Amino acid sequence: MSLLEAHAVSKAFGGIQALNTCDISVEQGSITGLIGPNGSGKTTLFNVMTGYEQADSGQVLFNGSDISRYKPDKIFGLGIGRTFQLTRIFSRLTVTENMHVAIHRKGLASLFGGWSASSERERVLRLLDFVGLTHLKDKPGGSLSYGQRKLLELAFILVAEPQVILLDEPAGGINPTLIGQLGERIRQLNKQGVTFLIVEHNMEFVMGLCDKVMVMHRGSKLAEGTPAQVRANPAVLEAYLGD
Repeated sequence: MSLLEAHAVSKAFGGIQALNTCDISVEQGSITGLIGPNGSGKTTLFNVMTGYEQADSGQVLFNGSDISRYKPDKIFGLGIGRTFQLTRIFSRLTVTENMHVAIHRKGLASLFGGWSASSERERVLRLLDFVGLTHLKDKPGGSLSYGQRKLLELAFILVAEPQVILLDEPAGGINPTLIGQLGERIRQLNKQGVTFLIVEHNMEFVMGLCDKVMVMHRGSKLAEGTPAQVRANPAVLEAYLGD
């Protein structure tokens, strides 16, 4: 069953056609990869699917309902979480304080309200333990390595218990040990029922993790299939070499 879909989605910025009647479907319970050359429209598609950009035409569906005109906060509340290529954490707040903001979703003002219940703090500590950051809970976010910031951002998203998580370049710029750690966390969450759509340039990471891989080229879906099928597709190789 399709959980998250884009139907004939188009988006232009001036004279640049970022998305051109793009169709994708993410099956519930899957780990789906979204790859393609630079400029193929992957991040624009993420932005449209999560409300940060409005499509010029087409539809985005979640659980069969049209969410094309929803704002990011409403989409987040439905159960769709996402990360960004550049992590969005509060550098001057501690790791725990960052999670406090995530729980209340009211920005920095929420810090002055304290924890609503001891169960909130316990939940935060469980999530930090899950992503391997408990030992850094009192450190400022700005002191974390880039990979650790990505793990904190994942914990931030998990507060809302999303049904589907869109990860934008999760392995980019982080060391192999943390890449392996991140992949294992994704597998664990997937076993618990979380669906993933992952934009990534690290082909080894994508091909070793994903059930299905979709390839974008010039704003549209070029191919899809298992990692082995995508690797063997001549059109995919041509798209990468041609760009």
